[in-house]
Amino acid sequence: MNRRDFLKNSITVIAGLAVPLSALELINPRKLLAKKEGESAVRWAFLVDTQACVGCGFCVKACKTENEIPHETNITRTWVERYVITKKGKTYIDSPRGARDGFTSDRIDLNEEGHLEITGDDIEKAFFVPKLCNQCDNPACAQVCPVGATYQTSDGVVLVDRKHCIGCGYCIMACPYAVRSFHPVHKTAEKCTFCYHRITKGMKTACVDACPFGARRIGNLRDPDDPVTKTIMSGRIGVLKEEYGTKPQVYYLALSREVK
Repeated sequence: MNRRDFLKNSITVIAGLAVPLSALELINPRKLLAKKEGESAVRWAFLVDTQACVGCGFCVKACKTENEIPHETNITRTWVERYVITKKGKTYIDSPRGARDGFTSDRIDLNEEGHLEITGDDIEKAFFVPKLCNQCDNPACAQVCPVGATYQTSDGVVLVDRKHCIGCGYCIMACPYAVRSFHPVHKTAEKCTFCYHRITKGMKTACVDACPFGARRIGNLRDPDDPVTKTIMSGRIGVLKEEYGTKPQVYYLALSREVK
């Protein structure tokens, strides 16, 4: 088998594992609320309020600093996207440098295609959407890792063991949310961990601490009195790409239908 055939077959396998038939069930957070015998009393979940986010980028800076991601690189564990919908129904999405420095220009960043000027009279609505790892209950990334370097903790967080990661990139290809990348220094798979080293010590994530408007919150789904749990159980939330069957545990308030 030549290199091209090997890569083709590998990608086919990854695509198949990413959405197993058993996963094609709509997400139901109440199933995670109910603790089974032997399970952890904690199941971490994240709540994002898109109406509260102003695109300041403080969360991105805090994440880079906390997790030792070089500031000058475009690699980031979390980022913020700006959505601009015109009155003609056209949707534009940009995130210059992951919104590390916020959105300092009204012009839409089209990457290699330059910038686009849209006048206020042409805009139907505009808003910001923070993105991060969804810590899926059925993580495709963990399924395709050939060495077990990507794994899920008992409290639901997906982590990467750098000592075992071989940098094959299968997990990056398998993730339907494009939240994985290669660390620019370690050359291993890189992703958001909900700041696991902090939350397991009773602290908040770096991005939650940095947000001045409360747009980001983290909580324990198995604690019915947790304010985050109460909001999620109210049913006024949405998730990204539910159709993939990964059962994401990042929930959004006021999630617009244009968000991908």
